[in-house]
Amino acid sequence: MTTDFSAPATGGADAAAPKATTPVTGAALAERVQAVRGEVAKAFIGQAEALDQVLIVLLAGGHALIEGVPGLGKTLLVRALARALDCSYARVQFTPDLMPSDISGHAAWNPKTETFDIRRGPVFTHLLLADEINRAPAKTQSALLEAMAERQVTIEGASFELPPPFLTLATQNPVEQEGTYPLPEAQLDRFLLKVLIDYPSRADEIRMVAAISHGRSAADFDLSKVQRVIGPAGIVAMQHGTALVTVDEAVVDYAVRIVGATRDWAGIALGAGPRGSLALVRAARAQAVLAGRDFVTPDDIRAIAKPALRHRIALAPELQIEGQSPDDVLQALLAKVEAPRQ
Repeated sequence: MTTDFSAPATGGADAAAPKATTPVTGAALAERVQAVRGEVAKAFIGQAEALDQVLIVLLAGGHALIEGVPGLGKTLLVRALARALDCSYARVQFTPDLMPSDISGHAAWNPKTETFDIRRGPVFTHLLLADEINRAPAKTQSALLEAMAERQVTIEGASFELPPPFLTLATQNPVEQEGTYPLPEAQLDRFLLKVLIDYPSRADEIRMVAAISHGRSAADFDLSKVQRVIGPAGIVAMQHGTALVTVDEAVVDYAVRIVGATRDWAGIALGAGPRGSLALVRAARAQAVLAGRDFVTPDDIRAIAKPALRHRIALAPELQIEGQSPDDVLQALLAKVEAPRQ
């Protein structure tokens, strides 16, 4: 197991939880989001859509599963985001021998006090990078279920709250499947979005290579240029402001009809549950914030439907044989479900 810790100068995850703050809304909320986006983009070159989707997860207070082949900057994205947000950050490299207690923590006997001391694991942080999460067996993957769903961890029968904001960003490689353990549907459903990172464009790759190779020997980005712009209390205020974005009843009905269609669609063996509807509306609120609006439109629902649902459906074997992907099926489904008039 490999565990890295990086805590900001203002204090790590064991610092006092952010006090209740006034929600940030309107232009101020959009301005803060753009500030974070701009700082992360200094290190994470290109891949604007993936960056926006991770910001949506942050604003909605969810978790993200990031999928892409090695070397596309998944870890870099999380590190740059943690720095820009001025939050504590921990990375756990998932391996077959990783134990649940290696993530959550454990009780250790203290001979001096003759009592058990609770040693908190890397999950006690603001941003947790679960690197190659499908490399560990199911019992270890499940160690994150309570943390992701309830923002708390149980150690030796005692519950410990995680510091707000708490965000899990898990990565996996879609190509190399030898020695991996597919995530169970119950855990996949805990991720608000499944973010796909593809190869960069030629122009972005040129910028990337030039930025790394100029006058440096190390093959990594310099994160010192990324400025800290928010802080934990500011993030919580942004999340509260995002939750206040207006969603019309017709738009909610549209989201529910899309999710309902996945349960009856030909070629989908397993459709999305009610948590899919909730995720779609939550993510659409954040999508509206990124667009600078304080209300959700049907276009916001459509824009975020694939990342919100692609990991919540299972294709029938015949579609898999034909080489179709969940995105292909969702695209056809979105074209058939009638949107409300704006």
